[in-house]
Amino acid sequence: MAHIAKLRMLLFSAFGPAIAVLLLLFFAGYVVLGSNGVLAWGDYSRQLHRAQGELRSVEAQRHELRNRVDLLNPRRVDPDLSDELIRRQLGVIHHDEVIVPLN
Repeated sequence: MAHIAKLRMLLFSAFGPAIAVLLLLFFAGYVVLGSNGVLAWGDYSRQLHRAQGELRSVEAQRHELRNRVDLLNPRRVDPDLSDELIRRQLGVIHHDEVIVPLN
């Protein structure tokens, strides 16, 4: 009977450290395998490179639009751009003109 009591006492005294080790293993596993873990780092870097490429594309479009807006400034309108826009909107073309689209 004393032998069983010692075994029970040993199990109860090991219960706390065992729980602590299990929690430590759980958090260590989450650090490696979790959604923000070490293994997800590669996916995040691929997403970053993709987003940076998209940002460069959008910035180029923004620069192009900014240039067009500057050319349409009411104080100093670019005559070529205004002529192009008016002809496109109104469909006014002389009979001897040749239109070459630059798409």
